[in-house]
Amino acid sequence: MAMDETRLLILGSQVLFGFLFDSVFQTGFKTLSSASQYLICAALALMVLAIGCLIAPSMQHRIVEAGHSTPRLERATSLLAAWSLLPFMASLGLGLYVVFERIFGSVTAITVGVASAAFAGFSWFGLAWLIKDKRIKNMTAESGPTPLSTKIEQMLTEARVIIPGCQALLGFQLVAMLTYAFDELPSDAKIMHAAGLCCVTIATILLMTPAALHRQSFGGNDSELFLRLGSAFVIAGPLPLALGIAADVYVVFLKITHSTAITVTAGLAMLLAMLGLWYLYPIWLRALGVKG
Repeated sequence: MAMDETRLLILGSQVLFGFLFDSVFQTGFKTLSSASQYLICAALALMVLAIGCLIAPSMQHRIVEAGHSTPRLERATSLLAAWSLLPFMASLGLGLYVVFERIFGSVTAITVGVASAAFAGFSWFGLAWLIKDKRIKNMTAESGPTPLSTKIEQMLTEARVIIPGCQALLGFQLVAMLTYAFDELPSDAKIMHAAGLCCVTIATILLMTPAALHRQSFGGNDSELFLRLGSAFVIAGPLPLALGIAADVYVVFLKITHSTAITVTAGLAMLLAMLGLWYLYPIWLRALGVKG
């Protein structure tokens, strides 16, 4: 259930993430104030962090828990989902400011951006705190072993959690290459974008493979072999996705800041944040033997 809820959150995230990436290739981008252009950089970085938090539980489930449902994973999923809403809320406010500032001016833009972020904060945190049922308990430590069918269902759900990030970015990457704004990019940015497109394509293929294998190779039946194969693809998929996102963070920051130092720093910071959340931290937990 927690994974399904995370899937709903990332579906909302992909729309805003796609807009922020695609905005720099739109004709109206040049009419934005310099402040709004820099705010797009900030909003994009915040959305990368939000998506990083939303995908992190799936990676912990595969790497740390080996597909088992545990109280620790349930707590981690809830915590990471809550943390993802903070940068999402801020990014939403910034995105609304950018589009409203261009048409209606800064005063209206600030009002709409702040009001929207405040309403999101109340709906996602304030209201949840007010009506929280104190009687609700998390999974008990006595939960039995996870059945094979449940493990496979959860593994396929985790692939569905991750793949919307690939879908949003892949579509906008393809469209961006057909715009005049893309033609104006320096050669290194074009190469970086093309490399990012290839990485996201690989990630999409990897994450779609478990469903194809389950239906064509195993006839939809449960199998330990399929679980191992599917888990390997789900673990491998976010790596090229992280590289693709970092590549396009590079492109967006370079187009806005025109500073190689800032651009490289931003790209590397986002890449390290994603790799840390998706691989390094789960591997560290597994090395410590933190399970259950």
